[in-house]
Amino acid sequence: MATSRSGKVLGYLESKKNLAGSACGLAGVGLTLAGAGGAYWPVVVAGLYGAGALIAPPERAAPPPFDPREELGVLRDDFARLREYLAEVELPSGAGDTLGVLLELYGALLAPGWVADVLATEPEAVHALSRGIRQDVPECVDAYNRTRWWNRMAPGGESPERHLERQLAVLVEEARSVTADLHEVEARRQQTHTTYLEERGRS
Repeated sequence: MATSRSGKVLGYLESKKNLAGSACGLAGVGLTLAGAGGAYWPVVVAGLYGAGALIAPPERAAPPPFDPREELGVLRDDFARLREYLAEVELPSGAGDTLGVLLELYGALLAPGWVADVLATEPEAVHALSRGIRQDVPECVDAYNRTRWWNRMAPGGESPERHLERQLAVLVEEARSVTADLHEVEARRQQTHTTYLEERGRS
């Protein structure tokens, strides 16, 4: 308990509020020595200290460090569970082929190595991949299975197979767009390094 209390006291002594208040208080002492404080100099010094402490910016806690590579590790586990789920689902051949392309793209992006290292630096790309694996693909397949059952009971309208193929095609295009964006990131890094080397060579 005593250690905790002393730690808080030391923390306040090092805080921006105390430093700002002390600076203003010293200014008050200076005014007193110059004869401007009069008999009420303790009030002047205390008032200036309080004013300095009030106008000082509040202490800001540092945000916790997050390692994006850990998120990719969790995402790989979820991707493995998704593949296990899909292995037990019967899909039409067209949708199955498109799904296979999509899973290959996801797998290539998540495979440990330099591609995943680039992916880890792009939060939007990680979010898009996470949404596809954890939400979009499972929902597409589940909706297909449920709609197919209803369609057998009450035929009519566009086939659930066609809807599934269209949905998966959109996800494939999204995954290809993520891949292209990551390639662009890597190309910009290479160009930046080339520019740096050229400028260093001229200096």
